Amino acid sequence: MLGIIMLLAMVFDIAERLSEFLSNQASLSDIVFGYYLNFLLYYGNTYSSMIIFIAVIWFTAKMAQDTEIIPILNSGRPFNRFLRPYMIAATLLMLISLVMNHFILPRSNKIRLDFEEKYYRDAYHVEDYHAEFPGNRVVYYSSYNGADNIINEFVIEQWNDKKQIKHFIKARTAQNIPNTNKWVLNDYYEKSYTDTSETISEGKKKSVVFDFNLEDMASRENVVSSLTYLELKKFIKRERLKGSSNIPTFELELYQRTTLPFSTYILTIIGVSVASRKKRGGIGMNIAIGLGIVFIYIFAMKVTSVAAVNIGFPTIIASWVPNIIFCGIAYLLYRNAIR
Repeated sequence: MLGIIMLLAMVFDIAERLSEFLSNQASLSDIVFGYYLNFLLYYGNTYSSMIIFIAVIWFTAKMAQDTEIIPILNSGRPFNRFLRPYMIAATLLMLISLVMNHFILPRSNKIRLDFEEKYYRDAYHVEDYHAEFPGNRVVYYSSYNGADNIINEFVIEQWNDKKQIKHFIKARTAQNIPNTNKWVLNDYYEKSYTDTSETISEGKKKSVVFDFNLEDMASRENVVSSLTYLELKKFIKRERLKGSSNIPTFELELYQRTTLPFSTYILTIIGVSVASRKKRGGIGMNIAIGLGIVFIYIFAMKVTSVAAVNIGFPTIIASWVPNIIFCGIAYLLYRNAIR
């Protein structure tokens, strides 16, 4: 089931991106191993609980259609004994998905996102950036263009606890040396304040070291998918200190790495309960019911996510609400299946 769904997803993705791959001269090895291998890992794991659900529906419906479940229950075995192997498998798959989400996939996603940045996406662009960094530091720049990695009208202000400015530096352009905290400022103007005097300096070029780099100020929102659990926790803490407006999006990424694997339990119970009875429409009817439940679950996730991002709904509640609702549905269906 996983292979069929991922193959379809890959075919649609190739159809959409093939022209960009050709125009940017992406090599076959980069496309296969740098992109699509990690593409399959990411989307296969992200939607694993729903793919498992469809597989459970199909497998159990086939058993019911072949009249294999009725003899099991008529032999005196309770329904929860019939359910036990499903839950053991669901536990194993959930643990694998949890480890993948928090520790393995972030490394895989970094390779995939780097490929997209190089061969597919337009250059990243930011305008009118303004943020308060830890240590009473205010950072501003007018624009950033990812094509040349140049920041324009770069300004840093350092304030003391009394809300008095201590240091001011402005540069016409600034460049961050990749993977370091080293910066090169061009056409800079610098001013330092003391209690009794001030010092001014200016020049064509200056090399400085800050305690932040370009990725702290200009990175796409999906960069969080390339951070492991501990890295993401630190990233959210740093962004909160900066007053970032994207905190709900980042927190949703963190919490959904746990809630999505946990839904494997709920969807497995629903799948077994729905498909364990023979229906007139056969396996097709069970699969149709299963797909309908999956679509409703995805819709519920989207609604709560939008509520968290746009109207301030608590992100941890937004992440768990779909599971809580469907947990109730699973209980009702389970009780009905026992009867």
